[in-house]
Amino acid sequence: MRGRGRLLLLLVLIILLGVVAVVLLLPRFSGVPTTPSAGEAERQVEVIPTATPIPFVEIVIAVQELPRGIRIPAENAVELRRWPAEAAPFNALQSLDDVIGKIARTDIPRESPVLSTMLVDNLRELAERGRVGSDAAAIMPPGLVAVSVPMDRLTGVAYAIREGDYVDVILSMLFVDVDEEFQSLFPNNNFLVTFDEEGNITIGQGVPGRLDVGIGGSPVIVSPSEQQRPRLVTQRTIQSAWVLRVGDFPIEGNYIGATPTPLPTPTAVPAEGAEAQAAERPPSVPTPKPPPDIITLAVSPQDAVVLVWAIDSRIPITLALRSATDISQVPTQAVSLEYIMSNYNISAPNRLPYALEPALRSIRQLIAFQEIRLREDTTTTTTTTE
Repeated sequence: MRGRGRLLLLLVLIILLGVVAVVLLLPRFSGVPTTPSAGEAERQVEVIPTATPIPFVEIVIAVQELPRGIRIPAENAVELRRWPAEAAPFNALQSLDDVIGKIARTDIPRESPVLSTMLVDNLRELAERGRVGSDAAAIMPPGLVAVSVPMDRLTGVAYAIREGDYVDVILSMLFVDVDEEFQSLFPNNNFLVTFDEEGNITIGQGVPGRLDVGIGGSPVIVSPSEQQRPRLVTQRTIQSAWVLRVGDFPIEGNYIGATPTPLPTPTAVPAEGAEAQAAERPPSVPTPKPPPDIITLAVSPQDAVVLVWAIDSRIPITLALRSATDISQVPTQAVSLEYIMSNYNISAPNRLPYALEPALRSIRQLIAFQEIRLREDTTTTTTTTE
């Protein structure tokens, strides 16, 4: 009996604890809010402030430096990024299709929004908008610089070269022997030095030449009968130079899409006697445009130095036109008289006891309207007309 009473008492305690637990936990599970105290409500207001959402828009951003004149590529150039709507420019572009393939009108810095005013559809529009800078700099490929060189019918492939072509630069140089110390042409002048019995020195004027042994063993001075003949060497140097312009650029710098200057409008002739005046008036002959005498090439910075050196050295520059589909780099050999005779099986003729009369002193040359004659130390240009 005593054990059964303890068991009942323990069971009653467990039931009471369960009732208390249900009473305490039931409001949480049933969704009934508990009423916090005034202090707790005040703390909750301070900890959880009301947040205002910031609106964002997607705009096109440059992910690298885009120089003026570049056509925007599809890869690694621009991308869409989220930008605060309040800080987004009103003319910011929101589609990559509106940017890719367009031409940069100005320099676009990296990490900056791409605006509609920064782009044009083509080079004609680029010129018409009157942007700062020249059209030549805008269309020139990156990494190249422009250098202008003289040209004529003979050196410019009979004026067949046009903008966008590729040409090779051929240089022709004349070599002579010089004194290494004096850097003057051989032979050097000789001065006879004599000593008298008292040891006085007398310096007499000699003749140019070299000391040799003559007939009978007597010393003689052999002097040249003419000045030293230069040795010609021709070689192709710069290859696949891009032709930027044939002739002069416009002074204002804009030539892409420029409209030609309109011809002057003839003065109206009164109806009376108009036919008679038209019969007496000589036909108008258009003034021929002078041929270009200068060409601008886009080359590497080092090749630009080569061209300037050739111009300053007054070395003849000849341009060879490349195929539109071939810009390969092909090595060539320098050409001299020895090369011509060796590679084309040319032998020097034997000396014969007879000759032609009149004597052959020169070979007929097919020259354009300009002939370049190389003299002692100057280059003169002779213009011949027929």
